[in-house]
Amino acid sequence: SICIYGGGNRQQQIKDVAKDIDIIIATPGRLHDLQMNNFVNLRSITYLVLDEADKMLDMGFQPQIMKILLDVRPDRQMIMTSATWPDAIRRLSQTYLKEPMIVYVGTLDLVAVNTVKQNIIVTTEREKRSLIKEFLHSLSPKDKVIVFVSRKIVADDLSSDLSLQGLAVQSLHGNREQSDREQALDDFRSGNVKILISTDLASRGLDVDDITHVYNYDFPRNIEEYVHRVGRTGRAGKTGTSITLMTKNDWKTAPELIKILERSNQSIPEALVTMAEKYKLGEQNRDTGNKSKLFQQKPKEFH
Repeated sequence: SICIYGGGNRQQQIKDVAKDIDIIIATPGRLHDLQMNNFVNLRSITYLVLDEADKMLDMGFQPQIMKILLDVRPDRQMIMTSATWPDAIRRLSQTYLKEPMIVYVGTLDLVAVNTVKQNIIVTTEREKRSLIKEFLHSLSPKDKVIVFVSRKIVADDLSSDLSLQGLAVQSLHGNREQSDREQALDDFRSGNVKILISTDLASRGLDVDDITHVYNYDFPRNIEEYVHRVGRTGRAGKTGTSITLMTKNDWKTAPELIKILERSNQSIPEALVTMAEKYKLGEQNRDTGNKSKLFQQKPKEFH
């Protein structure tokens, strides 16, 4: 088997794929690149897996995936896997699969892994920096934590700030060179660094079984990503803890988050319930306002 991906040595990957290979593990972009330049022939593939399929489709890889599928033999067996399966992506998958069979563990409802204790802190943007510093300084030597942030610039800023305080940290995001990303992951896996600050680049597919904590410094852009982030701990029979900071900017996700917490029997802070109620009330007022505006409009005259 070989692994090919963007950012890796393209010439070496071209040499590797020309060998007697049984299994190719690839990212859609690099596989599409080698396919379009006739370095790889996909017509002999009988078994095709799209892992984290919803994320690949959501990230805009659909054109590359469609071209790849056109070159793979039509009688292939095809598998699509993910821990979350939103309705929109589920409908889209019907274009890829013929007579699909759904296999799921537990429930098709969105639910976080039950081996993780989920703590929610409703706070302000100004207080977030002091909260995470307090948390990181309280870690024991055996603890290992991923800190999730929303943007690359926040990852750089936070990791620089923590380094100046004497904490050994690594950062992971899309603007770093591939070699730097791999070094960051190696340091984190080996335990040389116990704190990894990352964008959602590390929310899926990162299999490090001794992560004790996930810290959501910024709430993710959707509730599915929250489930994937939380799933980075509490793996391989172990338990873990997640801490999530929420501000008034995140209030639209509060009702969905409460459902996630209820399904995994977690405690729900009063501040989160209040946030959800305010959001629902705001939505109701907005709907009422839109309806009243509609009735206030003058009827159009037809001649």
